[in-house]
Amino acid sequence: MRNDIIHVIAVLVIGMFAPAALAQPATKYPTRPVRMIVPAPPGGTTDLLGRLVAERLAEALTQQVVVDNRGGAEGIVGTELLARAPADGHTLGIIYTPHTVLPHLQKKLPYDPLKDFAAVSQLTEAPLILVVHPALPVHKVADLIALAKSKPLVYGSAGNGSGGHLSGELLKQLAKIDATHVPYKGAGPAAIDLMSGQLQFQFGSHITTKGFVAAGRLRAIAVSSARRSPELPNLPTVAEQGLPGFEFVNWFGMVAPARTPASIVSGVQKKIALGFQQPATLAKLVALDSTVVASTPAAFSLFLAADLEKWGRVLRNSVVKAD
Repeated sequence: MRNDIIHVIAVLVIGMFAPAALAQPATKYPTRPVRMIVPAPPGGTTDLLGRLVAERLAEALTQQVVVDNRGGAEGIVGTELLARAPADGHTLGIIYTPHTVLPHLQKKLPYDPLKDFAAVSQLTEAPLILVVHPALPVHKVADLIALAKSKPLVYGSAGNGSGGHLSGELLKQLAKIDATHVPYKGAGPAAIDLMSGQLQFQFGSHITTKGFVAAGRLRAIAVSSARRSPELPNLPTVAEQGLPGFEFVNWFGMVAPARTPASIVSGVQKKIALGFQQPATLAKLVALDSTVVASTPAAFSLFLAADLEKWGRVLRNSVVKAD
């Protein structure tokens, strides 16, 4: 009889606590510091953005977010490390424009750019500025196209496969012109040669070109995005100057290893979107000449697939090769 009573009491006690136990989430996130892999060395735009995201995320998660710079091989080193990390949300990473370009330039990558990652959010985007030597009779895109059809032109970029190079290839294809590409180790050296007259045009970031344009050493004739830049509202786009469909933006995003729980991915995205609304954060992004996107995981996933397909189409018949 005593054993029966004990059994009944045990069942009642378990019943009392079972609803509370069921109400608790299966797992708590995060349970330890989160690692943020940045596939670039310290100091550049990718690193600065990664650290800004890490700060906002750490505040929202009330947990330390540690930036892990893993530069090398145009971002491949850090991105591979991210792809191989445990899919528990404690490792996140930054990706940017080359993520959807390198698969078309490298014979084989150590990861699949889509299947090995869970898209979290496209963070920001920034257009490039089409600039020419001020001595040229070029004040709009149509003038540049006409000049290219009358004589050989040379343009420079930050390197093979860079945003400036891809924009140049897209311009050549849509305008049906030819121009010789010269890769440099950075956009700055290319701008210097453009100012000296060795090049005729360049697609460069606003940060790279704005000082030279203000000094009259370069002339800005177009912006590469589909819409005009809020920073340069009077500068028309390439598309609206007779080349519909022309669009290029340098973009940055966040991903996690594939199979990271959707609840964690969604939660992180929402915290990033809220953090990017802070005035101080917006001011820092403006200083980087970046526009906030903060897209949903689903939207960023679609963007990555479309961007991968786009550059495959552009580069399929090109002689572009990775440095």
